[in-house]
Amino acid sequence: MEPVERKPEQVVCRHCGLLPATSPSRNGSQVVCESPKMQELFQRTARFARNDAPVVIIGESGSGKEVVARTLHANSERADEPFVAVNVAALPDELLESELFGHVRGAFTGALQAKEGLFEAADGGTLFLDEIGELPLALQAKLLRALQEGEIRRVGDTRSRQVDVRVVCATHRALDELVQQKLFREDLYYRLKVLTLRVPPLRERVEDILPLARGFLAAERTPAVRFSPAAERVLQSHRWPGNVRELQNAVKHAAALATGPVIGPELLPEEVQPAAPAPSPAPGEKRKIALRTLEEVEREYVLDVLAACGGAMTEAARVLGVGRNTLWRKLKRYG
Repeated sequence: MEPVERKPEQVVCRHCGLLPATSPSRNGSQVVCESPKMQELFQRTARFARNDAPVVIIGESGSGKEVVARTLHANSERADEPFVAVNVAALPDELLESELFGHVRGAFTGALQAKEGLFEAADGGTLFLDEIGELPLALQAKLLRALQEGEIRRVGDTRSRQVDVRVVCATHRALDELVQQKLFREDLYYRLKVLTLRVPPLRERVEDILPLARGFLAAERTPAVRFSPAAERVLQSHRWPGNVRELQNAVKHAAALATGPVIGPELLPEEVQPAAPAPSPAPGEKRKIALRTLEEVEREYVLDVLAACGGAMTEAARVLGVGRNTLWRKLKRYG
């Protein structure tokens, strides 16, 4: 395939020659690769953009896998066609098939009219399936057929439809281990794993922290225009377990509190600031606890487990000892 033609006004990354995934003014989403690891990643992305094979993007939750997928699309021959994204783990099983493949009228209770699925919506472009490791086994066969034959069938339909879609997947889990556990089809695994991109966690690319933070700050409506040297040191020393998403939220927090042009470390979230040593209890003093309802305790624990599982609903449901649909209903109730 020929490289994507750049328009004169389009600015590319000086390190890898890639177009940004989106306008830099939109939530600060842009190609940031000051670190050697990210430069290597996006140079690899540039080569993959000229191909049309499936891509699997591997990385921790919040590390920027979707930005990589959008950058891949923006630099491909499909750049002028749709980029459609869906988080597989965010939908209950009974809705996921219809969401991906569509349905005909009367296919199930409540299907009052026909609906096209995301494969059809992405026709000619790219379909990004986030958390592909959470895709139920029953739907993996349909995805395999879509990849092999380039055709899909709506729920309740008797005829197939041709689609021209490049599938890009992302996961924070090891798909080969899921194959061994019989949770992921081996044939689908090898069909998807043609091209692989690994996104390093933010703690392994410290050089990118300040450029990302400054980009996020520029996207906020705030009087603040820069970080103080002390705030920058705090940003660079934090481990960022939530990766780029946690960094963006920390900047939003600081920007919301800012009243002047400079953001100091005191405006950053408490969990980002260096922890102060806890005071020792006085001899004989009883430990004080916050009194909360059982529902509040359950909500906090469920959300903590989900975060610890990287947002993977199937894994979180297994740890909690409940069904995936039960967990989905709880999360919907929590809002």
